[in-house]
Amino acid sequence: MIRLFAAACCAIIAMAGTFTHAQERERLGYGRLVTNDVFGDMQDRWRTGSIASSRVWGRGWDGAPPERFGDMIELRFGGEIIAPNDAITPAPGDRPYAGALSVGLHTHFRTGALDMAVGADLVVTGPQTGLDGFQDALHSLLGVRGTSGGVRAAQIPDGIHPTLVMEAGHVVSLSQRARLRPFVEGRAGVENILRAGADLTIGQMGQGELLVRDPVTGQRYRAIRQADAGYSFVVGGDIAKVSDSVYLPATRGYRLTDRRDRLRAGVYWQGESGQSAYYGLTWLGREFKAQSSGQLVGSLRLKLAF
Repeated sequence: MIRLFAAACCAIIAMAGTFTHAQERERLGYGRLVTNDVFGDMQDRWRTGSIASSRVWGRGWDGAPPERFGDMIELRFGGEIIAPNDAITPAPGDRPYAGALSVGLHTHFRTGALDMAVGADLVVTGPQTGLDGFQDALHSLLGVRGTSGGVRAAQIPDGIHPTLVMEAGHVVSLSQRARLRPFVEGRAGVENILRAGADLTIGQMGQGELLVRDPVTGQRYRAIRQADAGYSFVVGGDIAKVSDSVYLPATRGYRLTDRRDRLRAGVYWQGESGQSAYYGLTWLGREFKAQSSGQLVGSLRLKLAF
């Protein structure tokens, strides 16, 4: 798997360097999304918190990805904390605590009618990330109970997990203001996932922009933005088959659910003077057999101009 990861990164870098144009590569955009169950059901459990961030470079932007692999490069960062339902005395069979940090290199391009995103992430797990200490310090600052020593001792151990990621989507225009985008996604590494779903956008915002999919919720955040003010509403969902997960190791007796479902909705807003915001809610279905229910998490992105 490490060799596959290295080969994928080298291929993206090599292709990016091979296509020589007169126009120099420039930074085209930046996007991020913060997700936490405090913005949703406020239960502080399972997929409790994450952040995704993207920086994009290319040779200009005309409202659609380029046709050549490697012409547009995205540097992607991520962080996630996963916790049992009770971080002090978890029930037998509840999922283990896990902290994960990731960095990846991806490319966006168009082939025929399909928009493609292909890349590789390096996911680092375990106490070496320092996320358990960070969460406890944050909880202490907010006057919230921390994680017990037993939960931290039983967390997913230190590891480095190369992960390959691919998404293919196609936009279907339903009207001037409504667009449906079915997609398929595959991930192999820290979790092996095959997923299919769709997102419906109503409104002008998002048109002619580059949207990147958050791995936890499936919400899409704006990485290359247009200047137009307005609103857009989005709804979407997907179904996935997960064959293996570092976060739910079979060696500890965890049994994955037959399918993993997500339903989401959100609203984009952008003002005349550059302020923008996004808020989304996502229902995450059960991921392992002993999980008692799904959960509701919220995602937030604010850009304020003063």
